[in-house]
Amino acid sequence: MPIDESIEFVPVQLAILTVSDTRTEADDRSGATLVQRAEKAGHRVVQRAILPDDASRIEAQLRAWIADSEVDAVITTGGTGVTGRDVTPEAMAAVYDKEIPGFGELFRAISFKHIGVSTIQSRATAGVADGTYLFALPGSTGACKDGWDEILVHQLDIRFRPCNFVELMPRLKE
Repeated sequence: MPIDESIEFVPVQLAILTVSDTRTEADDRSGATLVQRAEKAGHRVVQRAILPDDASRIEAQLRAWIADSEVDAVITTGGTGVTGRDVTPEAMAAVYDKEIPGFGELFRAISFKHIGVSTIQSRATAGVADGTYLFALPGSTGACKDGWDEILVHQLDIRFRPCNFVELMPRLKE
């Protein structure tokens, strides 16, 4: 899938949220993976946080970042499974204006190549809220690599053809 080199790269300003009852910044490998890959691609990570699996706290953080004009997109890692404490998709659904169902579908298709039918347990999701993109990835480092390397690095690059999320950003609030 081609990059149109005639178009100037536009860095996206990102917020990264790790959802975990046990992680700290010192051992948050998945959040660190997303930060490292985003910055290597030329984007700016303007906010980063770690929150426990608590839907109201996750929703409040998402709303704060959605209201922050410095944040173009939020990427979360963790809390997308099926256990009782996994509430990231519910917190995201509470703030979405529009869901992007193809993100989760594509993520699971990609994940299937690596972990087989175990991908059925992933509730990776994405949407748009007040002009801000929201992407929820599972908490494993491998899932973050797959989500970034095979989807987000392309869709967050305005040069990616035939289309990408960045070129739509000016029109998200129409």
